[in-house]
Amino acid sequence: MNSHTQKITLLGEAGHIEALRDEPEGAPRGMAIVAHPHPLFGGTMDNKVVQTLARAFVQCGWTVVRFNFRGVGASAGSHDAGAGEARDFLRVVDQVALQGPLAIAGFSFGSFVASHALAELGLHRTIDKVVFVGTAAQRFTVAPIAPDLHDKTLVVHGEQDDTVSLASVMDWARPQSLPVTVVPGGDHFFHGQLPLLKNLVVRHLQG
Repeated sequence: MNSHTQKITLLGEAGHIEALRDEPEGAPRGMAIVAHPHPLFGGTMDNKVVQTLARAFVQCGWTVVRFNFRGVGASAGSHDAGAGEARDFLRVVDQVALQGPLAIAGFSFGSFVASHALAELGLHRTIDKVVFVGTAAQRFTVAPIAPDLHDKTLVVHGEQDDTVSLASVMDWARPQSLPVTVVPGGDHFFHGQLPLLKNLVVRHLQG
């Protein structure tokens, strides 16, 4: 991604996890973990939305780790429908962010995975920021966001997302009274609107 991007190898329950670590200029504010979209539909840590999230966090002074789910790229194992991926997310946190400020982010299937990791993490540590984009609420049971995290959470969805309907995300968010930021005309991958997406995330992180 840039000269500060470093390839790292972490250990998950299925074996090695391929990951990338991006460092900001100066002392980092904390560690952000970013999860990628569905691996059976081409999702990887190099996805453009995932890279956009990483750039936003780095711009705001966060170190970012994004990793390939099991069976993707050089990560060992095979797809586990989200359960094993969530456990791997927790393993990543244990290895790179055992203490200090922590942010959780995910795109599409990655938001579903991150939501369940977040539910577990929230039981025993403070979460500083949460960013979910294109949250996969249509085909998966996304965990609710704890009420004390609502002010720290940004949920962004494209108005014309034909992969995950806006209605399904609203159905997930409504019982929680969790706000959703809707990008007019936006599709699932925010084609032509990645700068806007980045600006929304930066504004949230600086708030």
